[in-house]
Amino acid sequence: MPTIESFPFVETAGDPYERGRQHGSAVPERVRRSVALYRSQLERRGVSPEALRTIALAMVPVIAGFDRDYLDEMRGIADGADVPLEDVIVINCRTEMMFGHNELKKARAGLDDGCTGLVVLPGRSATGRLMHAHNWDWREECVDTGIVLKIRRDDGPDLLMFTEAGSLARHGFNSAGVSLSGNFLTSDRDYKQEADVPLVLIRRKMLEAQNIAAAMRVLWPTRRFCSNNLMLAQADGEAVDLECAPDEIFWITPEDDILVHANHWMCPVARMKLKDLGLVTNADSIYRQRRVTETLRRAPGKIDWDIVKAALADEFGKPDGVLRAPKPASFDSISATVATTLMDPAAKTMWIARKPYESIHFVEYRL
Repeated sequence: MPTIESFPFVETAGDPYERGRQHGSAVPERVRRSVALYRSQLERRGVSPEALRTIALAMVPVIAGFDRDYLDEMRGIADGADVPLEDVIVINCRTEMMFGHNELKKARAGLDDGCTGLVVLPGRSATGRLMHAHNWDWREECVDTGIVLKIRRDDGPDLLMFTEAGSLARHGFNSAGVSLSGNFLTSDRDYKQEADVPLVLIRRKMLEAQNIAAAMRVLWPTRRFCSNNLMLAQADGEAVDLECAPDEIFWITPEDDILVHANHWMCPVARMKLKDLGLVTNADSIYRQRRVTETLRRAPGKIDWDIVKAALADEFGKPDGVLRAPKPASFDSISATVATTLMDPAAKTMWIARKPYESIHFVEYRL
């Protein structure tokens, strides 16, 4: 029987620098692969190594201004993996580091991911607990850069996250029952104003919150460089989808205890006010949204994990399905579903299938 390949499980504790050092030293080769992926993406778009270093280091005061602990953690990752600090900043600020450099506008294209996310509230859940699940659609190479990161903290809830090696956050949950996942969105407001917080750091700060209200209070005051969708939930039985333009936030709440979001604007107010630029490359988002929603709604009785797995494994429109198979080689396009993640925050458990377009085998991780 073949061995099931899984993402490395990295456990960290201590002060921010020490947690970062443990992260970097546990998976140095994966951190270097993350660096190589984004350096090559940017260099192929005409960004020289010297320009990239300058832009990345310019993000240092931005990161420190939001939370100096995050800069210390990045320094720890860099030291643990034996890479320069600017390389870790590239991983964490791959979009925001471009701000203010008009000559690099072409380099911004293609640096955002896709994804389909869902939440089932306890009232419809066969387990009686909130279910939060997500397909991460991005570069196929990230099957070899992803990690599961467990962080023990003395100053707040512990965290269990799936992320890229070298990155402070992507999606996951905390010991207080707050869970978060993110999807790509874009609009005609993107890249037109100053941003004061990189998206990765916003996600991380929200995942450190004691409850869903505190997580939302992190988000509302921030200025973002580009659009992004955040699906936020609390294990006690509440969820909201937050469609974030750079300067405004729109929201959607569950219907019949179900919440689903792909990669286009859904809030009616947002659709009236914004031009959705993402449908040029993500038109499949329209049917992905509908198909996942209908799979959940038509479930006989309560929704169990098998139904959720089936919804996220839908290959209609292959390779442009909910479950995305690799496309012909192109550095400009989303390649594949890197991972399918199932989260049961109340049980402090996460299951992740690596490379689900080849075979779907879930590995359990626990907080």
